[in-house]
Amino acid sequence: MRSRIGHVTVVVAITAAAALPALPAAAIPPPAVDIAALVRDAPIAPPEPTEQKMLCAKPVLAPGTDVTKPSAAQAMMRLPEAWRFSRGGGQKVAVIDTGVTRHPRLPRITAGGDYVSRSDGTDDCDGHGTLVAGIIGAQPAPGDAFAGVAPESSIIAIRQSSAAFEPKDRRRAGNPGDNPSVGAGFGTVQTLAYAIVRAVGLGATVINISEVACGSAGSNLYDKQLGAAVKYAFDRNVVVVAAAGNLIEGSQCSQQNPPPNPADPASDGWDTVTTIASPAWYTPYVLSVAAVDSEGGAPAAFSLAGPWVGIAAPGTSILSLDSTRGSDRLANAQEVEGGLTSVDGTSFAAPYVAGVVALVRAKFPELDARAVIERITRTAHAPGTGRDNTVGHGVIDPVAALTYEIPDREPDWTVPQAISAPTAAPPVDHRPHTIAAIGVGVCAVILAAGWAVSMPARRVRRLNPDEY
Repeated sequence: MRSRIGHVTVVVAITAAAALPALPAAAIPPPAVDIAALVRDAPIAPPEPTEQKMLCAKPVLAPGTDVTKPSAAQAMMRLPEAWRFSRGGGQKVAVIDTGVTRHPRLPRITAGGDYVSRSDGTDDCDGHGTLVAGIIGAQPAPGDAFAGVAPESSIIAIRQSSAAFEPKDRRRAGNPGDNPSVGAGFGTVQTLAYAIVRAVGLGATVINISEVACGSAGSNLYDKQLGAAVKYAFDRNVVVVAAAGNLIEGSQCSQQNPPPNPADPASDGWDTVTTIASPAWYTPYVLSVAAVDSEGGAPAAFSLAGPWVGIAAPGTSILSLDSTRGSDRLANAQEVEGGLTSVDGTSFAAPYVAGVVALVRAKFPELDARAVIERITRTAHAPGTGRDNTVGHGVIDPVAALTYEIPDREPDWTVPQAISAPTAAPPVDHRPHTIAAIGVGVCAVILAAGWAVSMPARRVRRLNPDEY
């Protein structure tokens, strides 16, 4: 068994196994949902026999890390202030990923099943799903400043992909329509669709998907079942949060989408799309998350842009939980050939948003999935245009999402707004000062007259020494 090169700086990608010839960018419409493609009763098991081909990842805490201080990403979220209003109690967050290893700081884990091997979903060989789950729901502990966004929420662990596993017989892969979007390792858009339906059946109120299938504009991702599954969840009042995707050199997700034509303010950017991403592009049924730098808040260079991006969250220098079985430690890096690599990616921006969704759902249980997404996007730190294809509606603000009174109507950023002239200061009323001055003068005249009248009656004498 060869050594596995763990690489958590990118999304656990599910790339298109076969692509149709790319159509002109102007011909790319938003994806249509075919609800008839939904599969409700798929087996909770791998679609074919698999075997582990690589050693498991080795998450570590990088030397010199000061865990007694909040990480930059956690500080950006202002979590202690947000926890005054909600801690996510009663919310079930499904983590559809590489599995979630049981950890002392994740006391509420439901085993949701495994579409990769024969575990129950609580086996994370890749060190990815546990990081994601920790960002969402890890409890605070003495000795460090780390905690998940919604520490009173619970986690549903579903293993749906793994770079450590492969089909036992690659020759059985068949044609792309039968086994779509198999990249390095194991995981398909088909099993991702099955996992979403499974999560809904287990009572999830939030679903986090830190995976993405990419292809060139006009290619076929064979994701009809996936589109139907996210709509199925949305229609059943489940908020689906998905990573926007990372730019990965040499993959189907290597080309950045250019911004919309600046000469056409009404353009939404679909006419300039060169790379498509699923399930992120199934807006409005998915809240797609881009990444920003945790230190300064600038858009991360690796974050895939697109007209489907809904919001942004910190996605660099991430600290979370170690996935090694039996460990109670934290991790912010992974051992690779040649050293350590940090934890970065839209994979880890998405769970920050999923955690905030859990906070909002606990605070406002009357809101449906659409209203929750609206509250979160309308309280984000918006770019100057109100929204763009790089960060969507802006960087998420948990405190504002929990406290802001949202107006009935959302402002239209495309309509020019008149700037009111400064209000003229009212004329100064000098009457009080005049009356006071007159009063002081009258009093002075009266006192002076009294003193003058009393002068002749005064007797002046010296005190004897005995009187001192």
